Formats: sequence, C-alpha cells, structure tokens
Amino acid sequence: MTVTDPVTTQAGLGFELGEELSLIQDEAKKFADDVLLPLATKHDREERIGDDVYRQIGDLGFWGLTIPEEYGGAGFGNVALAVVLEELNRACAATGVAVSVHNSLLCAPLMKFGTDEQKQRWLPQLASGEVIGAYSLSEAGSGSDAAALAATATRDGDGWVLNGTKLWVTSGDRAGLFLIYVRTNPDVPKAKGITAFLVPGDAPGLKVGKHEKKTGIRGSATVEIILDGVRLTDSDILGEVDRGFPVAMDTLAGGRIGIASQAVGIGQACLDASVKYAMEREQFGKPIGHFQAVQHKIADMSARLEASRLLVRKAAWMRDAGMEVNRQSSEAKMLASQAANFCADETVQIHGGAGYTDHFHVERLFRDARITEIYEGATDIQRLVIARSLLK
Repeated sequence: MTVTDPVTTQAGLGFELGEELSLIQDEAKKFADDVLLPLATKHDREERIGDDVYRQIGDLGFWGLTIPEEYGGAGFGNVALAVVLEELNRACAATGVAVSVHNSLLCAPLMKFGTDEQKQRWLPQLASGEVIGAYSLSEAGSGSDAAALAATATRDGDGWVLNGTKLWVTSGDRAGLFLIYVRTNPDVPKAKGITAFLVPGDAPGLKVGKHEKKTGIRGSATVEIILDGVRLTDSDILGEVDRGFPVAMDTLAGGRIGIASQAVGIGQACLDASVKYAMEREQFGKPIGHFQAVQHKIADMSARLEASRLLVRKAAWMRDAGMEVNRQSSEAKMLASQAANFCADETVQIHGGAGYTDHFHVERLFRDARITEIYEGATDIQRLVIARSLLK
C-alpha cells in the first residue's frame, strides 16, 4: 500500500487521518488490545518479548511500514508510523520502542543514504522482520555529547577494522543489522571524523555484552555491543567516510518523532486507566470522578496529550513532505515526553496506594514513561536544539 498524499488535512484544515491511515490505526489498535496488552506485564517481568510477537508484527507489515513496496514494505511514511507507534506503546512500550528503532533509526537512514546495492541486500529482510535493526551511537563517554565517541575504524588494506564498545543498544541481543557510528579520523574536529557502518549481526568480532537492568521498558533488551576486530569493506559504509555525524543527526530527527509517539501512547494509557478507575472507585459514597480535584487531573492530562499528539503528527507530516524538522521534532519530543510523565504521575496519584503496587498496570506506565525524557536526546538537549534553531 502507498499513501499518495500523506495526511492532506492533518496539518491543515480537517485534522483527519483519511481512510488508509484510519485502517492502519485500527489494525494497530486491535493488535495492541488483543495481543500486546495481555502480554505487557509478562514482558516487563520476564524482561523479554516473545518471538511470536515479533512474528505477528511482521505479519501485520509493521517492520516494513516505511519501506517502499519495491523492497517488500508497506510504503507508508512517518505519519503512519506515528499513528502505529502510539497504539503499540499504549499497550506495551517495550514492544513499541523496538518497532520505532527498527523503522526510524535503521530503515529510514538506509533508505535515505544507502546505495542501491545496500538497499537490495537489506531492505527486503528488514521489511519482513527476518532481520531486526538496531542503532548504535552512544558510548560510555558520549551521550548528549554524541560526537565524543571513541570506538574506531582503521584502514587495513582495502577494508576497515572496527574496535570499541557501544552502549544502550536497543534490540541489540537479536538484531541482524546494526547501524554503528565509529571514529575514522582522529585528526579533525570530533564531529567531522565519524563514519556510519552497516554491520551484520553475525559479523565475526561483534559480541553482545552486558544486558542493562532498567527501571522501565524492561521487555526491550538494552545491551552493550563490543567491537573486537570487526572487519568490513567500503560497501558497508552508509553515506561517506568521515561524514557519518550528519547522518546520525538527520536520523535522530526522525527518531525523536518515534519516541514522541511512544510518549503520547504511554500518556494515553495513563488517561484511559485514570478515567476507568475514577468511575469505578468510590469514596464518601460516590465515584471519585465526581470530585473536582480528580476531574482537574483528568482534564489536564487530556489537554496535554491532545496538544502533544498534534505536534507529533505535524512533525511527521513535515518529514514526509521533505521539510526540515529539527525544531519541530524536538518540540514534539520535549512536550510529549513531559506530558507522558505528567500523566504517569497523575494516574498513580488518582489510583492512590493501589497505584503504587502491581495490582494495577499504572505502576509500569509510571516506570516506562520516565525514559521518554532521556533517550533520543534528553529534554534539556531538545531545548538547546529548539533555541538554537530560533536564535541562529
């Protein structure tokens, strides 16, 4: 399927998804409600997502949602991805982030910067879910200062040898393809000597290190990746030698829309749980939803989420239209992640003591929400991106 005119009314007059995107949203919602939601607590406690879930995501076409039809994908864009990610994350944020990383941080840069040969080799496998994608930029000494990475690739004959340790790699335990950034020129300013490599998951010398024990999104594996003499060729370079940092920044602009979508989904789950509990829980002879204090919390949650959702879809629509979205994606990510954490805090408060236990899934939502203000660029970094774009 293809969207010939992505969301013509979304950022303009009607604010409607249209027939095709509405059908996609319905599919994602059904999968989220019927499959992911019943498994979300299991994913959280066992700290893994079952293979069958990955298979069903492939059956729905969500691994290849943004990949062109000629490579076996669905041919949709960022708006469709934002809609799907909101629904998936409403049910299980661990599953949602895996789909986001695969589409936004691996497939998107491969489609934009890859050679025909690279696309032919990898996109069909990525579209089907036969290969799961992972993205690796961060290291122990390079987080918000992304260009400070120390892992290296050095010339060896007509190839390259990669060495170093990468951290915080989502889906790194099962990825069949990594987009890994390493330093190729130590003699130039740090942002100008970085190269992006497409690294097969079975490449000799690539090792999965420690699994992080996380506060939230526990079902999604976050691992250390060790590069111990990984040998690659020029055909594995994405883009140009020493020009990988612009690839990383462009990719993260799209990735921020994915995490913003995740935040809206988590926040919506908090609002849904709050409304349900407010109508069921009685105190002083009536449902607590009849009390103004609870009503104000629910009203504030709803308004913040609706504003965030519109920002997210506008940024996604702009990216689909080929516009520059650095500021817009940062605004969407900043406000949506703040809204998610606000909603998570308020839903636990509405649930009271029970919300602080695992009797209700809101405690998981509270833990899952926190990461949205940290990864894909912390909130403070988003403020810098926004301000600099306005003050330049």
